[in-house]
This record gives sequence, C-alpha cells and structure tokens, in this order.
Amino acid sequence: MSQSPAFVLNVLETPEDPEGSQEPSPYDESEVHDSFHQLIQEQSRWVAEEGLELQQRQPETGALGASGSDHETMLGPEGAPVYSMATLRILASMPSRTIGRSRGAIISQYYSRTVKLRRRAGRPQLRDMGRSARPSLRLYDLELDSAVLEEEEKRGLLVKELQGLTAAQRDHMLRGMPLSLAEKRGLREESRPPRGKHRAQWHRGLLSCCDQLRDSCVLASHNLGLALLSGLQALMPWHYALKRIGGRFGSSVLSYFLFLKTLLAFNTLLLPPLLAFIVGVQAAFPPAPTGPVPAFTGLELLTGGGYFTHSVMYYGYYSNATLNQPCASPLDGSQCTPEAGSLPYSMPLAYLFTLGAAFFITCITLVYSMSRSFGESYRVGSTSGVHAITVFCSWDYKVTQRWATRLQHDNIRTQLKELLAEWQSRQHRRSACGQLRRVAVLGLVWLLCLGTTLGCTLAVYTFSELMIKQSPVSAEREAVLLLLPLVVCLLNLGGPYLFRILAALERHDSPVLEVYVAICRNLILKMVTLGILCYHWLGRRVGTLKDQCWENFVGQELYRLMVMDFIFTLLDTLLGELVWRLFSEKQLKRKGKPEFDIAGNVLELIYGQTLTWLGVLFSPLLPAMQIIKLLLLFYIKKASLMANCQAPRRPWKASHMSTVFISLLCFPSFLGAAVFLCYAVWQVKPSSTCGPFRTLDTMYEAGKVWVRRLEKAGPRVSWLPWIHRYLVEDTFPIYLVSALLLAVIYLNIQVVKGQRKVICLLKEQISNEGEDKIFLINKLQRVYERKERSRAGRTEEAVTPPALLTDGWDAQ
Repeated sequence: MSQSPAFVLNVLETPEDPEGSQEPSPYDESEVHDSFHQLIQEQSRWVAEEGLELQQRQPETGALGASGSDHETMLGPEGAPVYSMATLRILASMPSRTIGRSRGAIISQYYSRTVKLRRRAGRPQLRDMGRSARPSLRLYDLELDSAVLEEEEKRGLLVKELQGLTAAQRDHMLRGMPLSLAEKRGLREESRPPRGKHRAQWHRGLLSCCDQLRDSCVLASHNLGLALLSGLQALMPWHYALKRIGGRFGSSVLSYFLFLKTLLAFNTLLLPPLLAFIVGVQAAFPPAPTGPVPAFTGLELLTGGGYFTHSVMYYGYYSNATLNQPCASPLDGSQCTPEAGSLPYSMPLAYLFTLGAAFFITCITLVYSMSRSFGESYRVGSTSGVHAITVFCSWDYKVTQRWATRLQHDNIRTQLKELLAEWQSRQHRRSACGQLRRVAVLGLVWLLCLGTTLGCTLAVYTFSELMIKQSPVSAEREAVLLLLPLVVCLLNLGGPYLFRILAALERHDSPVLEVYVAICRNLILKMVTLGILCYHWLGRRVGTLKDQCWENFVGQELYRLMVMDFIFTLLDTLLGELVWRLFSEKQLKRKGKPEFDIAGNVLELIYGQTLTWLGVLFSPLLPAMQIIKLLLLFYIKKASLMANCQAPRRPWKASHMSTVFISLLCFPSFLGAAVFLCYAVWQVKPSSTCGPFRTLDTMYEAGKVWVRRLEKAGPRVSWLPWIHRYLVEDTFPIYLVSALLLAVIYLNIQVVKGQRKVICLLKEQISNEGEDKIFLINKLQRVYERKERSRAGRTEEAVTPPALLTDGWDAQ
C-alpha cells in the first residue's frame, strides 16, 4: 500500500519572552488562523523556490518529466514527495490538520445545547455532553469582521439561553464548556439575572468571609482526599516490589508474582467466614475432652497429628449439638441433648452452610476475575501502533525522584524488548521439511512426557496401597505417615525437570508457546496425582478406618502434603537457583545466571491452592496456613529472583498469561475440588465417633433435619421448608436456572462476536478511507501538474518572438 505523503514545515523558533508572558489560548480563532496561514505561506514559498531552482539547473530533466508519465512527482530534501502550492493548501485545510478548536463553533454548539436543555426542562446527563466538533479552517480568505460579528451574535444568543436556565443547570453547562476561565467568568456574569447582580454586589462585602471559609474547607477536604488516596496506594501489598520486578525481568516473570497476589486475595476472602462462624464459635464453646490430650512435641508441625488432633485444626474436634456449654459426647454415639435456654446455634448447620457460602463466594469471585482478565487481555483492538505508543506516550512526566525514573526507564526498555521479540517471532517461517521434522520431534517428546506421567501415577498408586496395608499407625510411628507425601513431592519435583530436559529437543520458536506446553505437561502430572490421592482417601481409606475418624486422617494427609510441598519448594529454590548459580560461576566459569522457571513455579501455586480447597472441609484452618505459605513464598522467591536469576534471554510479552493462570485455577483446580467436596457431602457416610455429622448418614442430611424442625416450629417459618422442598430438593428449578444461565452465556458470546465483526468492518473502512485519501491527493497533484505544464507552454509560446516562428516555417 502506498504511504501517505510526508510534509516538513520549516518553523522558525521564536525567542522566549523574558517577562514570561502567557501563551495565546488555542481557542483564539484569529491568532490560530494567522499563525497557521503564515506557516502555509512559508511552506508554499519554499516549495516554489525549490521548484524554480530545479527548473533552472535541470531544464532537460524537467522537459523529459513534462513529457513523461503524470505519476512522477518531485522529491523533497528527505525523499518525501513535494507537491504544488495548491495541493499543500488543500492538504493543510483538511480537518485532521486543523490546529485547536474554534471558539465560535464551541459557542454555537453550546447555544444549541442550551436550547435543547430548555425544551427538555431537565438536568443534563453526562453521557449527553459530547465533545465539540473540531472545525476546519478551509477558507483562508474569510472576512474576519463578519466572523467576529457572527460570533458576537451567537454569544448574545447563548447568554439569553443561559439566563433562562436554573442556577444549577447554568453552572453545570458553563463548567463543561472547553473555554478559558476568563471566558466562563464573563459568560456567568452576563447570564446572571439583574436582580442577582445587584444582590451579589450588595452581599459581596458581607459574605466574603463566609466564602473564604467555605473555599478553605473545600480545599482542605480535597487535599485530605488526595492524601488518603496516595496513602491507600502506598498500602497496596508489594506495590514497589512488583514494579521493580516488572521493570527488571519483564511481564513474563511479573505474571507469577501477580498470580501469587491473586491467590493471597482468594484465601483472604475464604478465611474470615470460617473463622467467624466455625472456628471462633467452637473455640468459645469448646467440647469436653474425650480423653487425655497429648503434649506438644514439635513433630506435629510436620505430621499434623498429636496435639493438633484435639484442637480446632481438624473436623473431629467440632461438636454436633446446639452450642451453649461444653457437652460431653455420649458413649453410644447418640446426639448430644442441649440444655434448656441454650444458644440457638446449630454447629452442623453452621459448618455446612458456612462452607457452602464460602465456596459460593469464591466461585463468584473467581468467575468475575476470569471474565475481567479476559476483557483486559483479549481486547479487540489494533496493535499496529503499539510500538509508537510505547516510545512516545509511556513516560510519566510527574515522576521526579531518581529511583522512580530509573525504574520507569527499565520498565519501558523491557516493554520495547518484548514488543520487538514478539514482532520478530511473527516474521519467522519454517519450510515444509522443517515443519514435518518438528512435528515428529514434538510427537516423540509428548509420548515420553506422557509415559513419565503414567509411571509417576503408578508409583503413587502402588505406594498408597502399601501404606494402607501398614495401617493402623501408632502415635510413636507417626513419622511413617510422611512417606506418602514425600514420594508425591519427589515425583512432582523430578517430573518437571525431566520435562524441561525433553523440551530442549523441541526448540520452540516462541517462548510463549514453550511456557504453555510446559504448563500443560506439569498440569497433567499434578492433576492425575491428585486424582489418585482423592480415590485413595474417599475410596480406600473410608473403608479401612470405619472405627476411627477418617475425616481427621484426610485433613492430616492434606496438611502433610502442604508442608512437604513448601519444604520441597524451598529446596528447589535453594538447589535449583542458588547452588546452580554458584556452581556455574565458580566451576563452569559462566557469567549467565539461570532463568526463572515460570511454568513450574506457577503450577506449584495452583497445586498448593488445590490442596487448600480440597482440605477446607476436613481442616478449616488450612486457608490460614496457605496465607502464611504464600507470604513466605513471595519474599523467598523475590530474594532468589533478584540474586540468582536473570531476565529471559528471549524476551516475550505475557499479554494473556494472567488470563491463562486464572483459567487453570478455575478449571480444573476449583472445579475438581468442588466435585470432590460435593461427593464427600452427598455420598460418603461420616464417621460415627467424631465431627458435627456423626449421627447422620450423609453430611447433607443436616439440612433435611433442620427443615423437619422448622416444619414443627409453627406457621411463621413454614415458607422455609417450602423453599427447601420445591427449590432445593426438586431438580426442575436447578435445570431451569442452568438452562437460563447457559442461554445468557450464549447470548453474550454472540454479542461479543457481533461486536468483533463490526470492529473488523470499521477497521477495514478506516483503511479504505486512508487509501481513498491518498488516491485523491495523487489525482489532485496530477491535475495541478498538467495545469502548470499547460500554463508554462502557453507562456513559452507567448514569449517566443514571431521572427523565430517565421524562420521555422521557412525552414520547413
């Protein structure tokens, strides 16, 4: 496609006024017109001089060019096409080259707006306050006197219309006008009614003190609000640390820490309901101990057993009665009978409803975060000018401190590296043989990775069956229970390293694709391992621990997995980053540091969060442990990143990485944990010796028992059993709501598709408009060239003496 013509305006720099006079307002029509017209004349004079000089130096070339093609144009000093004065004048009169706004157009527009406002007789809304049209100075010979008279007439009409508005509407209209303060002040004074003017002059001396006091209060409150906003921004967790990481290592590494911050927010949202309605209430009304409580030895921090078993840490500690005073559990396992005047707080209902409400809130928040991330990452917008925007529009001129400018400088430099790397990756293409060879290598590597995953799965299943044969385990041999978490963590740590070695054979062109493939492989390994463990807990352990509290055992297993996962993450950080850096520097004499493994570290976060969601039913304090773990991980990973890692050798822009992380957190992590807990609540029989559901067949029956009690309570609460019977137990409303939800999702998808099609059509139309403009400019230039050549020919004929013409005829 042909490029648009470039023009160079030779504008002389004017010396600054030593007295610091104020620059003229861009809304001054006459000054803008004069300065713009002067620039046009200087440019036209320069073009004319250059054209005459070319005609004098190269007459033959000019003659050939006149007889040649009409498509040729002269070139300027920098290779840009040089057009005639008429073409330059028309180009300068285009709306896109207009400087500033016209004060007359603004007054005319707001006059029509006030007329509409008076007819509507209502307060104008902000959405109706559109921008004023940019005028075009197409005519350079317009008469300034008539324009001034027309502007004064419009101003008078505007003042009359403003006088017909209320004071609030008049102030709102004047505040929205894009005029100077002096212009607004003059319009306000002229539009004020005469009675108001005299009253204002009479009360000016009396109310001056009150006005000053009011203005001082307004300014003080405004400054206080700005100070509070800056303080809230400073209180954001890790605000400066995240900026530093993004500026030094790029958006790819920054996406890991932003995802860690997101997980911290999810756990912070999940923990308060559990503390308020389950843990805090049970701690205020502790049950009577059923036996001697073992002393704290310190081994409980690793195994999760011992002293922790008889605390609010696990499911078995919680009562199954209406809480008032400590209630000793009967030996026959029957329901505890609450005393008269007891607190109407049913622990089974609180346990079940609180967990359900917490998971529902987490689900809503997760879906909202995912949709918002999709909206931010997959905008339907053109990225063709993102390089220019980054170069010319990224700098924040409000930054004054040295460390902030250095940080912003590093951030912009890293963004440019990522953009250029992304552009270069799009230009690289493979041949047909290269693509076939690459497909064969990819298939072989994927077979090896899937075989490794299958081997790890069989190892976990075999070892879990071996642990079942060794049960029960005495309190003195609780350390044996760490073997299964140890094997699982070893496989989860060794598998990704093997995947990285195999990924070196693939040699992906795009580092983004390399990270996505690594995430997919690690996700398959960890999710399959968790699936085997879930079957081990609910399918095998429930049958072997009939006379014991199997819920406590599952909670302890998840606790041990979280602790061992944290320990192995620290070992990986120490051995995989610090020791490897020291070994490469001392022994291998390499200056390069290892790169930060984004895929492995992100999957570790997803794995740990999945363990938290799986165990919240059996250990309500696991979210608190996860918060502590995430806080420690942030500072440990940040320190290791700054000291032991380097920026990616191939920079890449992680524009969609946060969206991918949130999507993986939603599916399969959260969805799998929800299915696991729903199966445990609806299908698995609770233990008969511990927990709030010890006398029920399923945990879900606690809600049915509550409904039966409400039916006997009286007609006041009869609507609650009706809601439970027809809206909860009946499956038709659930199917109906699901169908409506799917219909809404489908309609939203279709709306988004329609918007994308419209945007694509508008882009195409804008491109066509640009091509049409270039075509019309070239046609106009050729028309003026032909006119100039014909005029030059007539001039040459008029200047040639008649004698020469006669000699020419005689010679023939």
